Amino acid sequence: MKTIVAMCTLAFVFSCATAADALDRAAQAASAQKILGISPVVPAGLGANIHFTDPRPGEMEMLAASGMTWVRMDFTWGGTERKKGEYDFSRYDRLQAALDKHNIRALYILDYGNRLYDNESGPTRGHVLPPTSDEGRAAMARWAAAAAAHFRGRKILWEMWNEPNIVNFWKPKPDAQAYVKLARAVGAAIRKAAPGELYIGPATSRIDMAFLEECFKGGLLEDWDAVSVHPYRQSPPETAAAEYARLREMIDRYAPKGKHVPILSGEWGYSAAWKKFDEARQGRYMSRQWLVNLWCSVPLSIWYDWHDDGRDPHEAEHHFGLVSHEYRKGQDPVYAPKDAYEAARTMIATLKGFAFAARLDAAADDNYLMRFEKGGQARFAAWTTADKGREVTLKLPAGRYRLIGHTGKPAGTLTADAGGARLALSDAVVYIVPE
Repeated sequence: MKTIVAMCTLAFVFSCATAADALDRAAQAASAQKILGISPVVPAGLGANIHFTDPRPGEMEMLAASGMTWVRMDFTWGGTERKKGEYDFSRYDRLQAALDKHNIRALYILDYGNRLYDNESGPTRGHVLPPTSDEGRAAMARWAAAAAAHFRGRKILWEMWNEPNIVNFWKPKPDAQAYVKLARAVGAAIRKAAPGELYIGPATSRIDMAFLEECFKGGLLEDWDAVSVHPYRQSPPETAAAEYARLREMIDRYAPKGKHVPILSGEWGYSAAWKKFDEARQGRYMSRQWLVNLWCSVPLSIWYDWHDDGRDPHEAEHHFGLVSHEYRKGQDPVYAPKDAYEAARTMIATLKGFAFAARLDAAADDNYLMRFEKGGQARFAAWTTADKGREVTLKLPAGRYRLIGHTGKPAGTLTADAGGARLALSDAVVYIVPE
C-alpha cells in the first residue's frame, strides 16, 4: 500500500494542482481544524439539515447509522423568548442531549424575528420582521448571547440568520446594510458573554457575491470564524468549484491580515422533483456534491434535507430528503432510505478515516479521479460529467482493485498494470479500493 501512495504522489497528481495549491489546501485544512474543530478526515465535516428538536424513536439512530457527524437546525428567537428578557431553551437542551449521545455536532441558525420587537405594519403586516430598530437589535443580541452562554463548550456553530439575501427570509426586501448592523451587534454580544464560541454567517441563498461583499466591507470577517453559503443550483455540483474560487479570493482580500476564514457549504441539496431529476439522479449528485466540496477545501457540507417534507409529487420542496417522508413506527429503519441516503452512507463507509489528497489526471477535464489517503493507504473515487459515459485509462498504480458503486453495490474488480487501467466512467461515482 505504501508503494501505491508513493507512486500517486510522485507521478499522477492532476496537472492543474500545483505545489502551491497543495500547500494552500493543507493550510486551509489546518485552519479549519484549529478554528472550527473540523478534521479533514471523512466523515468529520458531513451532515444534514433537520427540522425537529425531539427526534422520533429510531430517527436519530438512523441518522447516526449513515455515519454523518453534523446536523443543521433553526434556533428560533420567537420560540425561545416569548416574554421580554425570559429565555426557554429546554427544547434545544433535549435536542442537544440526543445529539451528544451519538457524537453529532450542531450548527444552530440564529433566526428569525420576534413579535415582541419591531412591530409589523403596512405591506408587511402579518409577517415577523427582522429586527432593524435599536431596541430590536439589542434584544436579539442579548438573546443570542444568552443562548451561546447556555450551550458554551458544546462545539456548536452559531450561524447568523438564514438566507438574508432573499425576500423569503428578510422582509420587506433584502437589506445588506441592515443585516450587517444586526450581525455585528449579535457577534459583539456573543464574544462578550461566551468568548471562544464559534460564530459564522451569512448563509446566503446561492453564492451571492454582491451580498457577500457588502458583508465583508461591513467588517463581518472580523467577527466570523467562517463564511457559510448555500450553493443551490440545478446544474451539476462541479460547477460550484469556480464560484468557490472567486469567493476564496474575495475573502482573502477583505479578511484581517493573518486571519484565514474557511468557506462552509451550510445548506445544499437537489430535489428529486425538479424537472429532469428523480431519486436516482439525486443520489448520483449527492456523493459528487460532497466530493467536490472536499476537493475545493470546503470542510463542512450540510445536505438539505434529512427527510422529504411532504408527498406531493409536483412540489419540489417536498423531495430534497435523504430519506422518504413517511415515518414507519416500529420498523427498522424508521424511514425508507432513498438513493441519496445510500450514497451518503457508502461514501462515508468507504472513505472513513481517509482525507482528500489530490485530484489526479483522468485524461480529460470533465473526468474526475480523486485520491484519498490514510497513513500508507490510498483509495479513489472516479466519475465523469460527460453527457455520455466513456471508457478511459486511469493512471492508477499497478495492482488489483475492488470497485464499489455509489450506493454501495459491488461493481466488479479492476487490474492495473504499469500503464494504468481501463475503466468505464459514468455520472455515478465509483470507488476504487486496492485489495
